[in-house]
Amino acid sequence: RDAQESRGLGDVYKRQRYHYHLALANLLFGANFSFYVSLTRNYLDFQQIFMLQVLAASVFFIPFAIFSKRSYRITWRDFGNILVVTLLVVYGWMYMLLWGASFTSPIDASTISTLGPAFTLITAHVMNRHMKVSWVRMTGVALALAGAAVLLFDEGPVLVRGSEGYGNALVLVAVVAIAVNTVIIKPSLERLGTLVVMGWYYIIGLAITAPFFWRYVARTDFFHLPLNGQAELLYILIFGTVLPMYLLYRGTEKLTSVHTALYRYIQPVIAGILAITRGPVSYTHLRAHETPEHL
Repeated sequence: RDAQESRGLGDVYKRQRYHYHLALANLLFGANFSFYVSLTRNYLDFQQIFMLQVLAASVFFIPFAIFSKRSYRITWRDFGNILVVTLLVVYGWMYMLLWGASFTSPIDASTISTLGPAFTLITAHVMNRHMKVSWVRMTGVALALAGAAVLLFDEGPVLVRGSEGYGNALVLVAVVAIAVNTVIIKPSLERLGTLVVMGWYYIIGLAITAPFFWRYVARTDFFHLPLNGQAELLYILIFGTVLPMYLLYRGTEKLTSVHTALYRYIQPVIAGILAITRGPVSYTHLRAHETPEHL
């Protein structure tokens, strides 16, 4: 009996560790929004940051897919899931989030990210029709969608390209993509492991992005960025992409997709704190590829 209780406590502590993973991942993602906005408005095009994110994640994760014996266990079903999820992660989430962040504010972007639980619940219900959804959850989904409408259309019923509402709409697309992907990919994560799946993400991701976006980084000297710009870029690549992506999917592997989504409520808190402490984003710097004649 004592042995069973010890094993039970051990399982609880292990599960608690994955909750910490999700909390830390969303804390790091929340800080991203401030740096996204600063970099895209001062130093770099969002396409440059996007390609660098894919490259950084590829360097870290691809070796786990190449050298792991678990890669030999991938079925066509697994590969199909990974292919769909790669498109959702790379273009649906990473690309759309950066594109939207170049138009909107960090606080709006992080607030929209809290709509993730609603779309996760909807996706889980669509994929599992036997899943019961209480009226409380349905009310929560309705309120979340109403909140999204307020952020999107607070300047009028039509979204104007380049407006803050347009940026919020792009961020919303990113939120839907990441919510759907955590539901779809969970079986493959449980079967193959987080690092192997993410390695294949970026094998595919590199193949579908480098031909189109390599030119954005090939001729840019990133060392000519000011030190604060380099620091922000380094944060995004390591602490805003590689580390939180691993923590997010490790938590998704071990916990439920709803748990994964609920921790997104941390993001606007962190974004709000950074918005207050860092102050408004300035627009006085040249981007890395620009000369004064561009302004």
